[in-house]
Amino acid sequence: MGSMIELTASDGFKFSAYTAGAADARAGIVVVQEIFGVNHHIRDMADRYAAAGYFVVAPALFDRAKRGVELGYTQEDIGAGRDLRMALDDAKLMLDIEASAKYLGKAKLGIVGYCFGGTVAWWGSTRSKSFAAASCWYGGGIAGTRDETMTCPVQMHFGEKDGSIPMSDVEAVRAAQPKAETYVYMGAGHGFGCNERGSFSQPDYDLAQKRTLEFFDKHLG
Repeated sequence: MGSMIELTASDGFKFSAYTAGAADARAGIVVVQEIFGVNHHIRDMADRYAAAGYFVVAPALFDRAKRGVELGYTQEDIGAGRDLRMALDDAKLMLDIEASAKYLGKAKLGIVGYCFGGTVAWWGSTRSKSFAAASCWYGGGIAGTRDETMTCPVQMHFGEKDGSIPMSDVEAVRAAQPKAETYVYMGAGHGFGCNERGSFSQPDYDLAQKRTLEFFDKHLG
């Protein structure tokens, strides 16, 4: 189990974050939230990466819009999460990502994100030079920024039946970024890696998580 801490971005903004794992771990990972805040699922994922041997931090990116956000997965929660995400300044949220990377203080850092966080993980590979590897799970905004230049190896995970990310978007990403590892999980929907959603798929999560851990092991040492 980890704990909540406070971090400060380069513009002076203070935000909360969940951290887990040993500070003397060989490498670090930034875990980026869905549109539901640093909720139980994101803390659980941070704990899982910590158990795999990493020093981990999950920044509360919604703090810039509203502090202490922890949503579930009802339609009302989805609406609230979308509103909060739209209230964020993308450049400023990247300052929080950079502050999180600085907190980990490792020579080798990875970034992994889910849903909204999957897009932010992609930006971690294009708008930052802090990361040595990025794993992006069903990021709906990746297609719209697919032409950005990668600064580190990238792995992407999409569900074939994702109602918010059509396969045409996935193919466009593949065409724009042929060097990225892009996986499609047949029959899987959006959020297939979250065991608190109705769309959760244990076999697809297991495979995507195995690939992610192997990817990080390869690039983070």
